[in-house]
Amino acid sequence: MSLDLHTLDESDLPEWLRALNNGFLAPPAVSPEELAARKPGLDLDRTQGVFDEGRCVATFRSAPRELTVPGGDRLAASAVTNVTVTATHRRRGLATRMMSHDLAAAKERGEAVAILIAAEYPIYGRYGFGPATWTNEWDVDIPRAGLDRRWSGPAEGRIDLLTPAEIRKIGPELHERFRRLTPGAIDRPDRWWDLDTGQLSFPSRPWKEPFYAAYRSDSGQVDGLASYFVTEHRWANKFPKMTLRTSGLIAASPAAERALWRYLFSIDWVTELKSGFRAPDDVMPLLLGDPRAARVETNADFMWLRILDTPRALAARTYTGAGSLVLDLRDAAGLAGGRFRLETDPDGRASCTPTGDAPDLSLDIADLGTLYLGDESVQRLAVLGRVTEHRPGAVPRADTLFRTPRRPWNPDSF
Repeated sequence: MSLDLHTLDESDLPEWLRALNNGFLAPPAVSPEELAARKPGLDLDRTQGVFDEGRCVATFRSAPRELTVPGGDRLAASAVTNVTVTATHRRRGLATRMMSHDLAAAKERGEAVAILIAAEYPIYGRYGFGPATWTNEWDVDIPRAGLDRRWSGPAEGRIDLLTPAEIRKIGPELHERFRRLTPGAIDRPDRWWDLDTGQLSFPSRPWKEPFYAAYRSDSGQVDGLASYFVTEHRWANKFPKMTLRTSGLIAASPAAERALWRYLFSIDWVTELKSGFRAPDDVMPLLLGDPRAARVETNADFMWLRILDTPRALAARTYTGAGSLVLDLRDAAGLAGGRFRLETDPDGRASCTPTGDAPDLSLDIADLGTLYLGDESVQRLAVLGRVTEHRPGAVPRADTLFRTPRRPWNPDSF
């Protein structure tokens, strides 16, 4: 059977979108309105399909993103998404063919890393990706939260409820400040904001307007933003039982973060708050008088990362103090493997160059992806046999260099 893999032209789009819907178990039909709304968001040069006698049976695309790394630098990244193989054509290497093509093209373009959100954990390690950020969701029982014991004085700054049009104006600048402070965060293009504020919507996913709450500091600057829905309106025995679901909360200052959570916890009639995806070390539960009122609903991997240019990626981030490590990296795809010396100065700035010196540590490129943003412990990977120590003391030295004070976090899917 002849299977044709190629990047798309416009005539392929209806069939490609149908295959995408099939892969994600969505209604397969694609209306002309849906096609018109989705087409501007697809870079056809970065969109692949596999076709069997004209029918699309596998989909894949990527998009350019900027990734914030420890220290605040931004690194060019290839964001992989829309990866599907129709159930009739599994186990034929189609995902491998598409991934190999895209990763090689991304490296050629100068994108130092690739990132993705893994629908299923076992798939992407084989391509050199490792889980680099994790996420938590909390379900907060408001009556048990003990807010009266935690907050007694007036809040700092002020909270304003804003319209979608106002958010479209102020949101991008705030997010730029937020993501510079947040290793693991990525940029939000204009299309992201158009979708979030309802200026653009898909017929298959009608937009529902959320509430938007903005925090202004005493100087009047917008330093935080939360969006939320009330998903359940119910009264029982004349008592309200209502659920608030947070769909996003970003803050460029600790005061803004505290004030926005305080506001959300204090909304009349709300008895349950669902946090949405948050950083795994989010401070939100500790803002409660009784942190046990925040029950963990989800604790899972979120963004996966694949190194494509080892010297550039390792030199872009900062580290904890001065040190030197020789890393021997295995990469079955031949994209970023080899032996490299990482040198850091007392301020944590780094250089990374190829070397022929004896290695301190050896590991797979996927495990370097797991360590890259500072979320995982080298010690833990060594216990698992995924990091081999060749020079005594290299594992704790690497752990000290790579770890970060706060865990990395990416709040956005793509």
